[in-house]
Amino acid sequence: MTLLIFIFTFISAALLAYLLYPFAEGRFRLWHKGRAEKITPKLDQIFIAVPYKKILLIDVLIPLCAGALAFYFSRAPLIAVLAAFSGLVIPNIIIQQLEKLRRAKFAGQLVDGLMLLSGSLKAGLSLTQAFEAMVEEMPAPISQEFSLVVRQNRMGIPLEDCLTKLKQRMQCEELDMIVTVILVARETGGDMTAIFSNLVITIRERSRLLGKVKALCSQGKLQGNIMMLLPIVFGYSVYKLDPSFVNILINDPQGRGLLIYAVISEILGIIFISRLSKIEI
Repeated sequence: MTLLIFIFTFISAALLAYLLYPFAEGRFRLWHKGRAEKITPKLDQIFIAVPYKKILLIDVLIPLCAGALAFYFSRAPLIAVLAAFSGLVIPNIIIQQLEKLRRAKFAGQLVDGLMLLSGSLKAGLSLTQAFEAMVEEMPAPISQEFSLVVRQNRMGIPLEDCLTKLKQRMQCEELDMIVTVILVARETGGDMTAIFSNLVITIRERSRLLGKVKALCSQGKLQGNIMMLLPIVFGYSVYKLDPSFVNILINDPQGRGLLIYAVISEILGIIFISRLSKIEI
């Protein structure tokens, strides 16, 4: 009798899975198509070409690996499920970090690019020809971005609009200054070679000042990070040494209130320290 019940249950489950599979597959493909449409433009913007199949594979493997690792270390299904869902955010975080690194590298190449533009203009080239020379001589990412500017200009888009789109893509303060100066100089007829030389000096001084500020603030940021982690490390150490101290906070109503107060205070402290450690120039 038990064997028959098991067989009927297995057959019913198989039929249910067979009927639901097309619907689940369709919903999954629709959901992933929406994610791919959001991720692909970001990858194209930083000139990284990833096929759709690889995006699908990454989107499936990262949540599975995150959930498996969380279950292996915690042995808690709820934590594993939460880790799997958090794995869906990891590709976006990776793309944001790649964009940040690319912008930083682009900003570091602007001084050399300005010097090359100034030399090209002194040699008698036009601004568009100077951009083409920069594309040929400079490495990525500055060559990629200005190559896109040159291609857009060849397709009939005004150079001013191409430079404005470049400024919107990169979101770099130094580039904002350069584009603004170029647009104003093209309208007023200023000497771009002299302007570029002054811009090189300005950007170098700004980079030197930013480096000095970061060096002076590094100690304060390190102290802030230590103060943020200290309560967490202390609580975990106490729990490992004697769990009864922490169990009082969990089981007693007053202890739970104090624990909630401590968590809220920790979150507020992290927010305040993060805000105070950011210095904008």
